[in-house]
Amino acid sequence: MKIVLPDGNTLDLPAHSTPLDAARQIGEGLAKAAIGARVNGELVDVNRPFESIVSGGVDAAELGIITAPRFDKQGKSKWRDDQHKKDALYLLRHSCAHVMAEAIERIWPDTQLAYGPPLDNGFYYDIKLDTPISSDDFGKIEEEMKKIAAEQRPFTRYELATEQGLAKLNHEGNKYKIDNADKAIHNGAATLSWYVTGKAHGVTPWDDAAEPRDGNPSALGHPPTPRPWEDLCQGPHIPNTSLLDPATGGGAFKITSIASSHWHGDITSDRFQRVYGTAFFSQADLDEHLSLLEEAKQRDHRVIGQRLGLFTIDEKVGQGLVLWKPNGAIVRQELQNFISEHLNRQGYKQVFTPHIGKLDLYRTSGHFPYYADSQFPPLLERETVRKLADGCATCAQLAEKLTFSDPAQSAAMAAEIAGGGYMLKPMNCPHHIRIYASDKHSYRDLPIRLAEFGTVYRYEQSGELGGMTRVRGFTQDDAHLFVTPEQLAEEVLGCIELVKIVFKTLGMEDYRVRVGLRDPDDSKFVGNASDWDRAEAACLAAAKSLGVPFSQEPGEAAFYGPKIDFVVKDVIGREWQLGTVQVDYQLPQRFELEYVGADNKTHRPIMIHRAPFGSMERFVGVLIEHFNGAFPLWLSPEQARVLPISDKFTDYARTVLDSLKARGLRATLDDSNERLNSKIKAAQEDKVVYMLVVGGKDAEAGTVSVRHRSGGDRGAVPLSEFTAAIVAERDERRVS
Repeated sequence: MKIVLPDGNTLDLPAHSTPLDAARQIGEGLAKAAIGARVNGELVDVNRPFESIVSGGVDAAELGIITAPRFDKQGKSKWRDDQHKKDALYLLRHSCAHVMAEAIERIWPDTQLAYGPPLDNGFYYDIKLDTPISSDDFGKIEEEMKKIAAEQRPFTRYELATEQGLAKLNHEGNKYKIDNADKAIHNGAATLSWYVTGKAHGVTPWDDAAEPRDGNPSALGHPPTPRPWEDLCQGPHIPNTSLLDPATGGGAFKITSIASSHWHGDITSDRFQRVYGTAFFSQADLDEHLSLLEEAKQRDHRVIGQRLGLFTIDEKVGQGLVLWKPNGAIVRQELQNFISEHLNRQGYKQVFTPHIGKLDLYRTSGHFPYYADSQFPPLLERETVRKLADGCATCAQLAEKLTFSDPAQSAAMAAEIAGGGYMLKPMNCPHHIRIYASDKHSYRDLPIRLAEFGTVYRYEQSGELGGMTRVRGFTQDDAHLFVTPEQLAEEVLGCIELVKIVFKTLGMEDYRVRVGLRDPDDSKFVGNASDWDRAEAACLAAAKSLGVPFSQEPGEAAFYGPKIDFVVKDVIGREWQLGTVQVDYQLPQRFELEYVGADNKTHRPIMIHRAPFGSMERFVGVLIEHFNGAFPLWLSPEQARVLPISDKFTDYARTVLDSLKARGLRATLDDSNERLNSKIKAAQEDKVVYMLVVGGKDAEAGTVSVRHRSGGDRGAVPLSEFTAAIVAERDERRVS
């Protein structure tokens, strides 16, 4: 096997070699630090043979070794780059999820495991267990995890042919694992893989290889004898649990929370307990993370949003559906006014479209039925429902049909009902496309830029919902541009300019760029390869022009084209994916869009999808936490509050209030009978930007005594001077 290293050097390795063997050839130090590898871009176990990774008899592979981090003087991890950090933590956390699941099974033997993935900030495991787990149990789970880590057991992968693997799972009787396996097989898996925390024995590790039954160590149909812990899993994992053993200088982990969830996010299906945890390579890293979590808890937009009257989510309305209260509506409207100014400057035209569309519209776009998991079920006409109900003994069977869960039937079903139903729109783009198609266009008309604050709906799983940042109904500051090939590069840059203006105005200038590209081996990406090449080249050129770090991520494109995502870091270091720009050659083809060129021939326009805010709900949720509810003056629901020191000065206080309102400022009067200190405290808690204390001297001199929510007492200022200053601060949209 010829191995190509990142620096271009090559190694020749014998058959059955592993990435660890390659690391040993380079140096023992690298081999000792190796915890995983990337082979042809795929993250894999460091001890997995190349032949099991590289298929089709290929005798060459590109290799990158993933190592445990080095540490600085404070014990914090040092990384080569962001990808190194992401890969290493993925391996550690995926492995820690297995250790946690084993610990839970040791404590509660009747546990049934469902699913346990790593996350950007930790991991979780969904478990079926009648005994409620509470935060009081976290300590004993962690102690059991430490025992497992200290046993220094390897993570060992083995595979079974799908038929034998399903026989094993059916024998064990965990319906969730059977379901996971069925899905893997439907997606083309030729084998099923398990990971043992320990050594795998024999051809089928779930048998006792030392004492085979009926003379056949791979015989099916009898209960397995006790064995090292294992789980159906695709991997990859770290080599050994010792990397998680704090007693030997290994990693650090903590159980962080417990929540409820449902199988496949369906509230009518089995209910789970979802146990969350996190893991790092050092205690210092974990301590820093926990400190940030505590700060994040203080900034939780769900708590601040309720306290400041920004939004609410009502169970009688529905999970994931935000009700904007008056104060929140002010913030949202100010943001919309702000971006609209720039849309007008760049020549966008505002449009409005309905909240539903015909299924056939979304069948043409490709959203229906192939993205049924993330969409609400179709809205069907009565006659169509009656037709589909034939052959269904129960409502559950009818519902199963409408979720298109059976890939073998989904295309036929979609064709059958497309003409007789509607869909809550998951995207605005098909509606904008039909607006474009409603008129004939010349190349002189292009670019055409259509903008809408359009509300869309996605069926997020109930366990994934969270305040405003993960919802089921949200409004995008959406726009779609229809351009000629010659206009593409300039228009992409114009879209990026909008995103940069948004971030700069809000003081959120610490961001990185992620360019999502297609995976040529993935069937979800539709269209002509040469069109994809041109679209990806335009996105990469635009990303390079920004002068900020950007990464290329194959497989992360939208199904119709590559995209540029903007990932913003907030004031406590958390990252949020906000604005996006996408180049699309595919939907104009699917909808047969045209314009007449200078040659009098018809041509196909290119589409650009762009949303600088992303969604208003998510963006405002992030802003609440970024500013800790203390919005800049121009966004603040209450910009000033007038505080008379006694009832004798209420008349003058009303004069001050009227003066502020006359300049369009959002101001109120606290004429309650509370003491002045209590009024100031209430205004501080409400995050009012300016408190204007007025008394006898102010009434005589026409002044106000100014207090800023963060800058303290600024003394007496003439009312006209203060009003002019605050108006300038508002109009210039200063951050502070």
